[in-house]
Amino acid sequence: MRKRIIIIPARGGSKGIPKKNIVKLSGYPLIYYTIKTALEAKIKGLIDEVFVSTDDNEIAEISSFYGAKVPYLRPINLAGDKSKSIDVILHFLNHFEENEGEVDDIILLQPTSPLRDIKDIEMSIEIYENSSSDSLISCYLEEYINDLVMYEKKDDIAIPFNSNHNLGHRRQDLKETYVRNGAIYITNADYIRNEKKIISEKPAIYVMDRFKSINIDTQFDLEMIKWIMSKR
Repeated sequence: MRKRIIIIPARGGSKGIPKKNIVKLSGYPLIYYTIKTALEAKIKGLIDEVFVSTDDNEIAEISSFYGAKVPYLRPINLAGDKSKSIDVILHFLNHFEENEGEVDDIILLQPTSPLRDIKDIEMSIEIYENSSSDSLISCYLEEYINDLVMYEKKDDIAIPFNSNHNLGHRRQDLKETYVRNGAIYITNADYIRNEKKIISEKPAIYVMDRFKSINIDTQFDLEMIKWIMSKR
């Protein structure tokens, strides 16, 4: 069996929602939901271990309390607004292999996708294993937004992305568009090391339900998630 670990990146700073990764959601810190699902994957034998990469002591304590491992605090240079996910993953991968040995695949789960569940993890791994790709991304089917209805604003003029924007199109005639939702990334560790990328040129795709694909970035997203959870 391939050795896989889950990494949950959770830095302390957040401009839109202060302390976003541990903001309370239905009585639990946001990161709890991702840790819970990740640990279910471990119990099922789908992955070997669950780690949280953070620069924040409070996030580290909360993550450890709920069962994730936090082997170190992330360096400050990897905790800013402009820090790239690939640099965080490479840093963690180097640390892990120096201390724990080699790993085959990295599964990246962002804490801002709390509606992702164990079925999504299971299906993603199955699709990844049966593909010839070095990576997998989770997406949702976008049934309306495409370049025919997208514009760039210049002063008070809408500049169309597609020259056929005004010809009239039925929604059912449009090409299917899948949007990356940020919930699940799986990448071969060798690919990460060699290419310094998380997503390969032609990644495998796992299609999630649209309502489970909300990625909390703004206060509106947070309120939407709260509303969805209240209806469960």
